[in-house]
Amino acid sequence: MQGMVVWAAIAGALLVVAGVIWGYNRLVFNRVRVAAAWSDIDVQLKRRSSLIPQLVDCLKAYMAHESATLTALTEQRSRAQRVEGSAAPERGAAEGQVSATLKQVMARAEAYPDLKADAVFLDLQRTLSEVEDQIQMARRYYNGAVRELNILVESVPTNLLAKAFGFSGAAYFALDDAGQAQSPTMEF
Repeated sequence: MQGMVVWAAIAGALLVVAGVIWGYNRLVFNRVRVAAAWSDIDVQLKRRSSLIPQLVDCLKAYMAHESATLTALTEQRSRAQRVEGSAAPERGAAEGQVSATLKQVMARAEAYPDLKADAVFLDLQRTLSEVEDQIQMARRYYNGAVRELNILVESVPTNLLAKAFGFSGAAYFALDDAGQAQSPTMEF
């Protein structure tokens, strides 16, 4: 009988160890997934950022008297580049401003028929649209990965492991809607 108790205790201990290993590995997996998803967002944001100087150069020829608009776009891009290493909320606020200003610039560009016929502009417009779609897909994937990590960090029993091993939740990435709603007004 004592032999069975010993074997039961060993089996119980092995189950606890297996549970700890399983929980720890889930936390690591999700943390790595969040980091990879953030990298995907970063790549797309950098792609968009690299297109802005080309867009500004293309628009200068047609929108010369609207230099304030183009300057605002360049300034928003510079602000976003300064917060590149920041956490998701700060980066989202800055990138939200870039998105809002880009939308304003593209809306203003519609008033120029010659510009709408320019092959370079059309190619840039198409590429920017594709990049914006990629940013949204990457953002959705990142936020899903963050949600999964945050659930693990906050729910029992993995929250005990998260505290013991120093895991923490991550912040969601949202392009600052308030910033888009209150983006700077531009006089033309």
